[in-house]
Amino acid sequence: MRKITADYIYPIDQAPIANGVVIIDKKGKIVGLDKRENYAPKDLEFYDGIIVPGFINTHCHLELSHMKGKVHTGTGLIPFITSVVQQRGASEAAIQEAIAEGEKEMIANGIVAVGDISNVVDTFAQKAQSNLRYYTFVEFFDFLQEENAPAEFEKYKAVYDQLALPTGHHKSCVPHAPYSVSPRLFSAINQVNNQHPSGTVSIHNQETPPENELFLTKTGDFVDFYAGFGISLDNFTADGKPSIYYALQHLDPNQRTLFVHNTLTTVEDIDTAQAWSGHTYWATCPNANLYIENDLPNYQNFLDTNAKVTIGTDSLTSNWELCILSEMKAIAKYQSYVPFATLLQWATLNGAEALGMQKDLGSITVGKTCGLNLLTNLNKQGGIGADTQVQKLA
Repeated sequence: MRKITADYIYPIDQAPIANGVVIIDKKGKIVGLDKRENYAPKDLEFYDGIIVPGFINTHCHLELSHMKGKVHTGTGLIPFITSVVQQRGASEAAIQEAIAEGEKEMIANGIVAVGDISNVVDTFAQKAQSNLRYYTFVEFFDFLQEENAPAEFEKYKAVYDQLALPTGHHKSCVPHAPYSVSPRLFSAINQVNNQHPSGTVSIHNQETPPENELFLTKTGDFVDFYAGFGISLDNFTADGKPSIYYALQHLDPNQRTLFVHNTLTTVEDIDTAQAWSGHTYWATCPNANLYIENDLPNYQNFLDTNAKVTIGTDSLTSNWELCILSEMKAIAKYQSYVPFATLLQWATLNGAEALGMQKDLGSITVGKTCGLNLLTNLNKQGGIGADTQVQKLA
């Protein structure tokens, strides 16, 4: 048994414990929580700082790790997507090396589970090693072309079928975004996921102004983007509402739904989605939003609506590193009113619940094998600061 103590233990599902002790067995399972005064000093591992559960990264594109530094910052989403399409190709060896390094980076940064987007099978061999727990979201597109939906469905369903699930891993078929999935393809995706009613569905949401503009007025940069690729929008009709309302028409409210990015999401949007389903979660990837759009969500909207927010890193194409602490630092820097305890819950328990992994992860609770992270160099208020560091303890 290891008896690990620090200035504070933050279990997340209960109040912080000053001078607390976490007791874990050889496999890292939590077997007890206690106070330092109940043990002889020689029996304890002492650390300065606070101990929190392992981090949950609810949105990543690990398969794009080989594109680190290849795409310019600050271009906006549509030029970013175009660059990804144009520059995604690389040798198999380079892709696999970057995937392995990306996973290694996440582990070193205290991440214990990942909601990972897959368009191809590139990450599947790495995932089979079970160094991290993955929820793989196999992503489908047909760019609003209903006549192409059957063929596109079969293409991505073949990717989904190739993923064998190690113990503790999960997978779902998911729509990429409102602007890239037709009603017919939504329906086909739902039919697969209905076989696993306790699953999670991920969808990119309201990441850029042209996305809402397309659905409000059928104008803007997405119209030009599709025209540039020879894709017709003649059969698409704008309904005068933001893009999330189109998604809500076609998603299944019985599944957990993880809306990702949400840069433009309003209180009204959040209230509508949470009334639509009690299984609604919101993934924020602040550094990716800054990398691509030089923008962030208004986190006050999510606090005001008691929204279940989670944190993701997005990919190394759209970020400088795969580190949940760095995402927390970005929120603390630019919207410092978000309480420290709230940030921790977003980074841990909310993410575990969104991925259906809360039985084992997300809080320092007896019986869980949640991982333990040490946070040091907190700011003067005892929260996340520019110098805060993370060390994986278990």
